[in-house]
Amino acid sequence: MKFKNNLLVLFSLFLLLSGTQPMSAQETTKVMVRAKAKDAKFIGSSIGGARILIRDAQSGEILAEGTTAGSTGDTKRIMKEPQKRGQDLSDENTAGFEAELELEEPVFVSVEAYAPNNKRQARVLSSTQLWLLPGKDISGDGIVLEVPGFVVDLLSPQTHERITSDKPIEIRANVVMMCGCPVTPGGIWDADQYEVNAMISSEGKQVREVPLKFADKTSTFSVETKLEPGLYEIAVYAYDPETGNTGLDRTNIIIK
Repeated sequence: MKFKNNLLVLFSLFLLLSGTQPMSAQETTKVMVRAKAKDAKFIGSSIGGARILIRDAQSGEILAEGTTAGSTGDTKRIMKEPQKRGQDLSDENTAGFEAELELEEPVFVSVEAYAPNNKRQARVLSSTQLWLLPGKDISGDGIVLEVPGFVVDLLSPQTHERITSDKPIEIRANVVMMCGCPVTPGGIWDADQYEVNAMISSEGKQVREVPLKFADKTSTFSVETKLEPGLYEIAVYAYDPETGNTGLDRTNIIIK
């Protein structure tokens, strides 16, 4: 026993003199990240997902990145049933991104979601920070980042379209939740609850603001108006006074 202790002392002295430290063992740590639309469902494959970045908060180094994939989740569980503490909103099909990190020591990270990934005019950043610990997985719902807003797509008039002043202009827009969930009168996402208006300006001055009405198609709003000859910018916005969700898209047209 004395001989073994002497060997241990000599080995430790060798490491100290040589400046070599024993290597720490890496442990695989799984981290689930999800993005959830405010007042709606999870952001998944049907709208292009949310781009997820996990960074070392101190150095800025990207430790993991990817895109959430899967379904928007169970509507009944998310939107209708009372939520109990400790009960997951997600299931095995719900959109998410699972990162696998090899950690030697605790690391303080920033977790970022850019969503919806494929809708540049609507894309927003939601983020949080936390400690990740080696071998301590974050599973189930995982880290859920809330993404506020609406996706607004201005369908008509087209960009740089030339329209004669004697014809009415149809302003037409598609409005959905950030998860792509549809908007309908009296629906879970109630079109009657939202303000959808067009702000029309020329040479930096607002000409008028007109409300759009729900049209003949799910999530679609429209109005007709006339304008004098000139160059115009049209911005269509959606606003929910109850949740504060907002969204906007714009285009430019020529009236001759």
